[in-house]
Amino acid sequence: MISMDSISSLIDTSKNTVAANQASSLQSSLNSISSDSSEDELMQVCKDFESYFVEEVLKEIKESLTSEDDEEDSSTSTLKDYYMDNVIELVADQVVDEVGTNFTQQLYEQMKRNYNIE
Repeated sequence: MISMDSISSLIDTSKNTVAANQASSLQSSLNSISSDSSEDELMQVCKDFESYFVEEVLKEIKESLTSEDDEEDSSTSTLKDYYMDNVIELVADQVVDEVGTNFTQQLYEQMKRNYNIE
């Protein structure tokens, strides 16, 4: 039988791996931009960066607003955090798509100048 602590540990490990992979993927995307990149590739990297940034801000807000409940089981808390992180990722993407145009556009224009992309 698998204990809840084992599941909790597995979820923590999974969350850390996903976060590291996401940051690594974003770093790779940023490193792949050059003067040979298309405008569409550059815009996608800018949107991905902004989405990641918004996601991290939302996670920090969540942490500051949630209080530790002494009676809550740690495995339940871990599961809740895991699903909440997924929801935050979706919300961050939605925020960028709906209201992030100005920041994305400014970042895009700056990077376009820096890499001489036409």
